[in-house]
Amino acid sequence: MLIDQFLLNNIWVIIAGVLVFSMVVAVGFLEIGELGESLNRSLLKTLLIFGTSLFVMAIIGFNTAFAPTVYGVIGNPFYKEGFFLGFFTSNQSSFINSVWWSSSTQYFATGLSAGTYFFFETACAAVALALVGVVILRKVKLSAFFLFSIAYFTIIWNLPASWVWNPTGWLYELGMRDFAGGLVIHASAGAAGLAIMYRIWHEEKKRGLKISNQQPIKVNEGWLAFSILILLIGWFGFNAGSTLAFNGASVMAAVTTFLSGAAAMLSAMGVKYAETKKNPGILYATNGLLMGLIVVTPLAGFVSPGSAIILGLIGGALFVGGEKLFSRFKWFSDPVGLMPQHFLGGIFGVSMIAFFTQNVFASASGNSNLPNGLLFGGGISAVHQLGIEEIGIVVSLLAVFLISYLIISIIGLALHGITEDSEYPVETKKGVIPSGAK
Repeated sequence: MLIDQFLLNNIWVIIAGVLVFSMVVAVGFLEIGELGESLNRSLLKTLLIFGTSLFVMAIIGFNTAFAPTVYGVIGNPFYKEGFFLGFFTSNQSSFINSVWWSSSTQYFATGLSAGTYFFFETACAAVALALVGVVILRKVKLSAFFLFSIAYFTIIWNLPASWVWNPTGWLYELGMRDFAGGLVIHASAGAAGLAIMYRIWHEEKKRGLKISNQQPIKVNEGWLAFSILILLIGWFGFNAGSTLAFNGASVMAAVTTFLSGAAAMLSAMGVKYAETKKNPGILYATNGLLMGLIVVTPLAGFVSPGSAIILGLIGGALFVGGEKLFSRFKWFSDPVGLMPQHFLGGIFGVSMIAFFTQNVFASASGNSNLPNGLLFGGGISAVHQLGIEEIGIVVSLLAVFLISYLIISIIGLALHGITEDSEYPVETKKGVIPSGAK
């Protein structure tokens, strides 16, 4: 019976990984839908992310994130089963049939093979970089982004992944949990994107700009609707697949995910309508839906359907408020909403673990150590959990930001800058002139 269940787990997680990889493409379509960007550059970037993620994660990134850690800090890069995925081993069964160490009965007890686990987690890493990449269109040299992606899949994304998702990571052992990546994927992508935007601003100031070149939004409703459809399909694998097993908990994770997304869509549109007395349109429907999906991601396997709806209603309003907040910062341009959605939503969602978790759902998803949240009688244990989650948020985001800025700055020195001329006008100290004009 266990063998049959483990086989089912592997089949399900591979399918979930395929769905998650589809999200990388969907993010490219989302850019096209919101910015009116030509297909060529956005989809080339998408393919670059896809290829680089598999290549770098296979060589070393999978190990630095998911091999047994060195003092809880980083996965052992030379762990035999993960290094180069076993090199040129002729022992096919060891890669396909042997259980990856963290999927053994000693840890997650889901029986996933090294190949299955590699495929799913690499897809998650690729989505994270796709989110970071929404800040580079019209701004950053593709060569600079490519070099950054190598470092991203080697160390930047891998640090919070090894701390929070690896059962020997220091934050995991401290008790921190992040079900499907509110911190590891969304908020960390925001921190890395912020580092790139800060480097862009550094170079724009050198060229005499008073504010960062603000990128215009040009909604293409067809592409926007298509992108959110693909994202919804992908998110099914993203959250439900994060149980790393096919069971009732994966079904519950799917239900809570979509309920939160639906509630947030209605909430965002309602708040925006109350503010403007105008039809918010597909842009706010899409962004509200996305915010709900993001907010529930770190606790989709820990909460009830009722809690998911409440989280979504809060999340939709949070997006509208976050959009206003981040629009005040004129030293960066974030037209696709990395900061008010993924950064803010990820932080909020992880923090809500200590408020909305119900142990009965957390136990079913393999997280029996999580206490009930403050709203469900968790008391001092929930307060303690909140402290752990906040420590993890601060330390992880600070590490990702600093390392990302250091790496993108080194790349900038090597390439004589990471930015390229834009076809759009910019504001300089002498007035508005076309970018690139002498």
